[in-house]
Amino acid sequence: MSFLIDGLGRRMNYLRLSLTDRCDLRCRYCMADDMRFLPREQTLTRAEIRRVAGVMVAEGIGKIRLTGGEPLVRPDIISICEDLAALPGLNELVLSTNGRQLAAHACALKAAGVSRLNISLDSLKPERFHHITRHGVLAEVIDGIDAAVAQGFQRIRLNCVMMSGCNDDEIEDLLAFALARGIDICFIEEMPLGDVGRTRADTYLSSADIIARLNQRYTLLPMLNRDAQAGPARYLQAQGYPASRIGFISPHSNNFCASCNRLRLTAEGRLLLCLGHEHSLSLRDLMRAHPDDDQVLREALHTALAQKPARHEFAHDGEQLVRFMNVSGG
Repeated sequence: MSFLIDGLGRRMNYLRLSLTDRCDLRCRYCMADDMRFLPREQTLTRAEIRRVAGVMVAEGIGKIRLTGGEPLVRPDIISICEDLAALPGLNELVLSTNGRQLAAHACALKAAGVSRLNISLDSLKPERFHHITRHGVLAEVIDGIDAAVAQGFQRIRLNCVMMSGCNDDEIEDLLAFALARGIDICFIEEMPLGDVGRTRADTYLSSADIIARLNQRYTLLPMLNRDAQAGPARYLQAQGYPASRIGFISPHSNNFCASCNRLRLTAEGRLLLCLGHEHSLSLRDLMRAHPDDDQVLREALHTALAQKPARHEFAHDGEQLVRFMNVSGG
């Protein structure tokens, strides 16, 4: 088997694959209210997704996370999952969702080979949830979470983007919600992608501040096993709740780039070498120009990886990337 090694010697074994830039919510930290989405002919087809994923798995990618936008808005989502889960050499297929359509899809996703889910949940207050998402219904998402729990996925994690003065008064309640269901939770510092009409410095909340708050109610213990520290999240555990992990993703306060093992492929087939940079390579254009030659893709991947940046340069009080989070692929 080949391996995808970047210019700094980091091995890439994790692909975040966006299926669409479209979403059935409009979360205020993710996109503008009047978004313009890609024409459908510019997004990757099911066959192209299968092809590029197959090449990347053969080159050493062992984990694929399906993202968006909202991946469940694609009508062929279950077929795509079945295609990817069947790839020889793929160890894990996982999916990120806003949860709105999860109650209707949880059973089929599990049967199609999805092993783990990340579900966005930024508030447990219906009116606030509606405000953050611009028109989301909290009850729909909670129904989706409970449907996923009932299906017995290997792990389920809630992703909570925490913003000072917006939802930081719910830190303890969100954790209690996860602990009661025996699922994981991850508190995320807001990422500065796209102009959302405000300065992120106004709402910045560090992971350290969140941990300090939680320490007042829970005894938080470190998790030392390697799997718990393999990605950008760093996990703790609340004493007395062994089923749940409490994660923190800290792009501002605790840079995690030295151990980066991730590539991102946007819905239009652009390979992003780093979430915090605009460097990219259009694998879609290569596939359409060379419909029968996967070697072209392999060579392009290895050449591009030599230019992968050492780290992102996020600054919550500085210039933001033009690219919105839904375009980046979660």
